[in-house]
Amino acid sequence: MLGLAGNEKVSHLVRENSISKGLALRFVAGETFEEALDIVRRQNEAGLAVTLDALGENVSGEAEAAAASQQYLTMLDGIASAKLNSTLSLKLTMLGLDISDDLCRANLRPVLEHARDLDTFVRIDMEGAVYTRRTLDLFYGFHEEFGDHVGIVLQSYLYRTGLDVEKAIDRKARVRLVKGAYAEPPAVAYPRKETVDAAYRSEMEQLLEAGNYPAIATHDEALIEAARDYVARQHIPYDRFEFQMLYGIRRDLQEQLVKAGYNVRVYTPFGRQWYPYFMRRMAERPANLFFVLKNLARS
Repeated sequence: MLGLAGNEKVSHLVRENSISKGLALRFVAGETFEEALDIVRRQNEAGLAVTLDALGENVSGEAEAAAASQQYLTMLDGIASAKLNSTLSLKLTMLGLDISDDLCRANLRPVLEHARDLDTFVRIDMEGAVYTRRTLDLFYGFHEEFGDHVGIVLQSYLYRTGLDVEKAIDRKARVRLVKGAYAEPPAVAYPRKETVDAAYRSEMEQLLEAGNYPAIATHDEALIEAARDYVARQHIPYDRFEFQMLYGIRRDLQEQLVKAGYNVRVYTPFGRQWYPYFMRRMAERPANLFFVLKNLARS
């Protein structure tokens, strides 16, 4: 399923099928920014903070990359003018990382400058392992200048992440810790779930103890309970961290955590380029996958 996320033929089939598109909108907050803002507003009313993501990745032209930069500026303005509790998440391949680091840097700078002017926050998403080093190099270059207005994502299934967590703590960088959702070879990533979980738990505890407002991003109830237990044992205040979850997944658990007094932020993507994101979500939830495949076969 992760491999099919980049398959154009399958992409066309899935995007044109009304059943799969309808299911995708369980995980995607509409195809337009206006639709997404309405959903952000409803989530805020339920006590949930949001990070909004415009779907798309791996642009191949400079004009597309510049357009993505402008889109992020528009999003920051829209969030601010609507007075919503939402930050912004973005992918560097949307800003031209596949073309050059310099182009990506030039497109990212005005977004971070505008976020600083608006006193808000931008999270740089982590993509496949081939981008990890370049993404971190770009992030730390900007972090020196923009501080807590910019953060990063680290993926616990990569062997390197233990050292990356230590560096992030030392540099006081804001980290969202995730397990990882890309297909990676065993040369760079743990192949077994239990090993990934163990790495996640260790890195999570390090960040909770010494990190700068870490985001514990998981739907794994065992890991969430481990975080809650650790926070209780170490007497860590709830305002020192937040849980993060994906839009459309475990809404019941999101509500339970809010009622228990925790900060919860929902990663809320939108846009017409929903296919790769949708396929990664399907790979994580086999019941949804089988439902889609059955209906695709019928059509």
